[in-house]
Amino acid sequence: MKPLMLHGHERPITQIKYNREGDLLFSSAKDHIPNVWYSLNGERLGSFDGHAGAVWCLDVNWESTHLMTGAADNSLKIWDISNGKILASVTTLSTVRACVFSYSANMAAYSTDTQRKQICGINVIDCRISDSFGSYPILQIPIPDYKVTAMQWGPIDETIITGHEKGRICQWDIRMSKKVNEVDGHQGSINDMQMSKDSMMFVTASSDHSAKLFDTESLMHLKTYQTERPVNSAAISPILDHVVLGGGQEASVVTTTSTRVGKFDSRFYHLVFEEEFARVKGHFGPINSLAFHPDGRGYATGGEDGYIRIQSFDPSYFEFNFDF
Repeated sequence: MKPLMLHGHERPITQIKYNREGDLLFSSAKDHIPNVWYSLNGERLGSFDGHAGAVWCLDVNWESTHLMTGAADNSLKIWDISNGKILASVTTLSTVRACVFSYSANMAAYSTDTQRKQICGINVIDCRISDSFGSYPILQIPIPDYKVTAMQWGPIDETIITGHEKGRICQWDIRMSKKVNEVDGHQGSINDMQMSKDSMMFVTASSDHSAKLFDTESLMHLKTYQTERPVNSAAISPILDHVVLGGGQEASVVTTTSTRVGKFDSRFYHLVFEEEFARVKGHFGPINSLAFHPDGRGYATGGEDGYIRIQSFDPSYFEFNFDF
């Protein structure tokens, strides 16, 4: 596995995401400027200059025409990927922490933080109505209890699933604008939430040193992948029964650049048996975000060190089988 090292950010990576075809990789960081890269050779295709604060989240639509980014400058922006221009900007009252397009990309949801006397909330905009970008969301759900830290759309765009800083996982019906299900998912903050390829399951990554697999429809807890460090991100392979976890010690706690002490490697677990079978080293800081390539033949990681690493799997990875 010979990785491609991408260095286009000056500060820690916050999120990375492939488009549907997997030829483009989008990255956001605390340096205000999201980037887009060719995943095949690591060449930077362009950047999106317009935010004035750390960019915490991003998402790309199904057709790879629009990019959505949320930042600490109290704004959510929609970009034209072909030319890097801002198509729309939604002004919020606090930091945008999570954002995601619906499967059809007709709607987009984002969450805002609890800060400066503003309470956390889930907001939905209609991407087919140009006026809704600059004015008011079509749906707002205030959440005074605990901040939303991760978010995904449920199947056929009817529900939104949120992960919270207290470890709660909630399911919201957007037609009725109310919570329809809630479970205690983790003991610590949920840092990341990613769907399987068919959206029937999702995996969560938490600061309580574990990642867990849940059923999308019922929120039933299925599997647990235990580590000895905070987990910042987790992803499910689209072709194999594998889960990859990334994390490491908190940046404020790390007092050494040793990758061995900080445990900054990616860790692979079997989806069903919950057993770890591989580790991949590389970053000199905690892994903040990771994503499988849509074809399942590689994955990418973004770290606190500001680097993005694109890994392609060796043939031995696909030949490996668990003994039943």
